[in-house]
Amino acid sequence: MHQAKLTLDPAFKVAPVSRRTFGTFVEHLGRCVYTGIYEPGHPTADADGFRRDVLDLTRELGVSTVRYPGGNFVSGYRWEDGIGPVADRPRRLDLAWHSTETNEVGVDEFVRWCRKAGVEPMMAVNLGTRGIAEALDLLEYANHPSGTTLSDLRIANGAKEPHDIRMWCLGNEMDGPWQTGHKTAREYGRLAAETARAMRMVDPKLELVACGSSSSSMPTFGSWEAEVLEETYDLVDYISCHAYYEEKDGDLGSFLASSTDMEYFISSVIATADHVGARLKSRKKINISFDEWNVWYISRFQDAGTPQDWPVAPPLLEDHYHLADAVTFGGLLITLLRNSDRVTAASLAQLVNVIAPIMTEPGGRAWRQTTFHPFAQASRHAAGDVLRVEPDSPLYETKVYGEVPLLHAVATHSATSGTTLFAVNRSADEPLPLEIDTRALGGVRIVEATTLTDPDVYARNTADDPARITPRPNADVEPDPLRVLLPPVSWNVIRLA
Repeated sequence: MHQAKLTLDPAFKVAPVSRRTFGTFVEHLGRCVYTGIYEPGHPTADADGFRRDVLDLTRELGVSTVRYPGGNFVSGYRWEDGIGPVADRPRRLDLAWHSTETNEVGVDEFVRWCRKAGVEPMMAVNLGTRGIAEALDLLEYANHPSGTTLSDLRIANGAKEPHDIRMWCLGNEMDGPWQTGHKTAREYGRLAAETARAMRMVDPKLELVACGSSSSSMPTFGSWEAEVLEETYDLVDYISCHAYYEEKDGDLGSFLASSTDMEYFISSVIATADHVGARLKSRKKINISFDEWNVWYISRFQDAGTPQDWPVAPPLLEDHYHLADAVTFGGLLITLLRNSDRVTAASLAQLVNVIAPIMTEPGGRAWRQTTFHPFAQASRHAAGDVLRVEPDSPLYETKVYGEVPLLHAVATHSATSGTTLFAVNRSADEPLPLEIDTRALGGVRIVEATTLTDPDVYARNTADDPARITPRPNADVEPDPLRVLLPPVSWNVIRLA
């Protein structure tokens, strides 16, 4: 049987845990908003039409930030359509998802939902079909206290206090030909720079995100980041990364190792950003907002074709996740944490129904998908500092990435809440004994050891069986020296005090 080892030492710190790592994403796409977070008439709906069952699950998930309103949707969005009396709001064609947008939910409703959920709003502006003036108008409407036409309009619409949105995305995936208003890197970089400069005239303390590449497989990857940052380096705080992964052709081994590509993506963008900074003789460091990431079976969506009509909130991208998806997902989350020195914000795409950890039935039940659990456990237990963990692990061969370690892990340490290890066993068929050296921590005791696994790696949670895949106690733990048996295809959390 293979064996693995690692050492936990609080002296080897990567960076403090960033709460913004545990962000998600709500886009006007499919049923994410309508019959997702918002459904007047639902048995759990509150006075504002928000589903209380989804709010409860959002809090349980441990979400920190929510990016809104897109995504591809934002590149054709008129934010003014979503304010004022709902009965007077226009219905529009959404070119991004070939749907009809009713605009029942807009910026005021979204911020109201954020306050109820206890999350920070993160707003994207339309730099596809619109530009500087519209971004400034939205910023004034959302954040200016009072005394101007737009801030007083917000007050008249029922939001007396400013929304105080601190983090703003300057467009979305502008490198993608599928994007309404797609631009070259130089075109986008100039527009993003001018928009950022103008927004900072209103509030110099805003945190701004420039669009990076939509994936590391884009033909302009690398050169896009370089050209955009040459225009925006001193004006923005983040460059974005987007990445989605799916199992292809039954290649489970490569799929479980998807975080290898995410690691490459992150290191490449950091290298490019630092190169630009060096050329500009700047001591500033650009961080990464990995504001779209997930397991997404995009090939199913691409094969589905375009509907003939323009439906309202049609079921789109409703992937139903199994155990292997959740373990791969956990590996991606581990990679984000391992890079917390530069990845200081992230958004799981998305929150409800659309490639999401939470699923709902219109008028009916809500339940946790398998991917809900790694996110919720990491958000709940990752505290203090991220520790640099370098596992001594057996390797296995993958078709896509070559040799990859069976063990993928990260740990966090807090003087008050203790040490937590998050670990994935990528082996498809063998348990992995793990020995953990805790001498640097002094005397420790095991608070909890759980594992997410199942004999059927393709088992799913459903509305009728919502707890088929859920974290359960791991009985294969020895305290001194600390040894844990990690089942095949498993996500594991070991908490020490």
